[in-house]
Amino acid sequence: MNKITFQFENGDTPVETFASEDENLLEIARKANVAIDAPCSGNAACGKCRVRLVSGELETSKTAHITDDEYAQGWRLACVSKPAGDVTVMVPDIATAYKNRMKMADLDSPEEIEIFRSVKQDLEEAGITFENDLDAVRVTMEPPTLDDTMPDNERLMRALAEALGTEAEKIRMPFAVLSVLSERLRDAAFDVTCVIRRGADETEILDVRPASVEMKITGLAVDIGTTSVAAVLIDMKSGEILAKASAGNGQIRYGADVINRIIESLKEGGRQRLQDAVIRETINPMIHRMCHAAHIHGSQIYRVSVAGNTTMNHLLCGVYADPVRTEPYIPTFFEADSIYAADLGLHTCPHAHIIMSPNIGSYVGGDITAGTLASCIWNRETMSLFIDLGTNGELVFGNSEFMMSCACSAGPAFEGGDISCGMRATDGAIEAVTIDRDTMEPTLTIVGGQGQKAVGICGSGIIDLVCELFRCGIINPKGKFVREGERIRHDKYGMGSYVVVFREDAGSVRDVEISEVDIDNFMRAKGAIFSAIRTMLASLDFTVDMIDDVYVAGGIGSGINMENAVSIGMFPDIPVEKFHYIGNSSLSGAYTILLSDSARERLKELSRNITYLELSTEPGYMDEFVACCFLPHTDASLFPNLTFK
Repeated sequence: MNKITFQFENGDTPVETFASEDENLLEIARKANVAIDAPCSGNAACGKCRVRLVSGELETSKTAHITDDEYAQGWRLACVSKPAGDVTVMVPDIATAYKNRMKMADLDSPEEIEIFRSVKQDLEEAGITFENDLDAVRVTMEPPTLDDTMPDNERLMRALAEALGTEAEKIRMPFAVLSVLSERLRDAAFDVTCVIRRGADETEILDVRPASVEMKITGLAVDIGTTSVAAVLIDMKSGEILAKASAGNGQIRYGADVINRIIESLKEGGRQRLQDAVIRETINPMIHRMCHAAHIHGSQIYRVSVAGNTTMNHLLCGVYADPVRTEPYIPTFFEADSIYAADLGLHTCPHAHIIMSPNIGSYVGGDITAGTLASCIWNRETMSLFIDLGTNGELVFGNSEFMMSCACSAGPAFEGGDISCGMRATDGAIEAVTIDRDTMEPTLTIVGGQGQKAVGICGSGIIDLVCELFRCGIINPKGKFVREGERIRHDKYGMGSYVVVFREDAGSVRDVEISEVDIDNFMRAKGAIFSAIRTMLASLDFTVDMIDDVYVAGGIGSGINMENAVSIGMFPDIPVEKFHYIGNSSLSGAYTILLSDSARERLKELSRNITYLELSTEPGYMDEFVACCFLPHTDASLFPNLTFK
């Protein structure tokens, strides 16, 4: 057995483990719970699992992702490196950034507050009432005596029934409450506050606390994306957001896309590993951080709402997910209403009900139904297009009379995957770019503000960068470099790249650059979006000029430059004022169904009435997709208003 020591550039405590000689470093790291980003799941395709050899020897296969100079400095890809004895490697900060850069959002941010306020206002105008069935009721009882030997549970339920004006037989006490009841009653001198859920047929007791302690009923809304997870902690009575956090989805080290995750789940212990990655490594730490910020305990979270794609929902629950990816693509569930926090190991009130936003297809999940609800396109007479840009691209088109949805395999490019310098929109990510046409020098906006060094590029920055490279004539419509300059490089195979930030000015160990391979990957992603729009509209005998509004969602940055997105052929060439960026609509929708019982019922109705279109069965879709993989398109007539200033 070889001793493996992982050191961390960010100063974390080193991790020591043992491994046999036939295991590569990525496999060893996974078993030791060491976070190393591997979007390609160890296929040596992405080049992001970089580590530096400190001591010992590694048997390593050379790849194009490590230059000769970098190799001489000790850099290796973990997925193709096996220890030849005791080894110490250093894991750079960028390889662990997806996990380590958990972020507490600034609740004073005008943009954050405005998005939630706007969604709530629109839904109220649509007839949604923001009320829920959680409540707190104070109950005072006479302590038991030798003459009054009624058991504690019966004593409480009778007193609560009297306070509510109902019958004790219609009150239910789960075991999680029963197990602590006697101690809680005596510590409070039989003067307690009960947190309850009022149902049509029965009332359920969720918690019992001393009446002398201020009771705060909170709920947790979670958006589980394939790449990142975001959550808000809210006051269930006022709707106030108490804390907000985001983090990389810990599952990403098993692959950037849902197919690789499902394949990993089929291996021995795979389902448990993936469930632990999203719950124990991602969501629970976020809960602890938010509860600390809000000065509450996790047990005071009495309801949880979840919005995620169909695969994420299955992996969250530890459910067999292989049928999701194989024909005829039948998931285990679209709706699941009988899951509680204790079933999943969430660090909340054990009997907190998990509300899952319904799925409507194998590749159109609860994140899209939640986003559709938040966008309010279902309440408008005008024709609207809702687009969610995440690891996959999902679309919904329609109005108050009908809605159709589809999903396209855009890949993870919009969240930084499949791009050598790509990353999610966290500190150090370039989120906006302009380039001087003459000097080819870039001007950057970096997440984290002034003084923050660039580590990589997030989705909105990639859109800007590709557009600017094309606008300045640095790349041609095929994405190939056609100009020369200090920032233009070519490798030994003739493959070109543009250096956005040189290593000495970057916050990483290498240049931040975009290559022709990256651009090609991005063009396939943007092509998937536009071809899906065209194909779905054609199936309804609609054209792009019949779209009244486009609502773009996704946590790809602070927003998207819509003109740039049109210029590269990602969005249709319609007036820019018709585009609206609505942020993380999945989280907004999860917030809504957490706080509002009527919104939850409306969401179920919407999910059952959205028609799902399977693009792969549509004639001409692949031809349309191929035509879209150019800048902006092979058919210039589709972009008559395109001009570059």
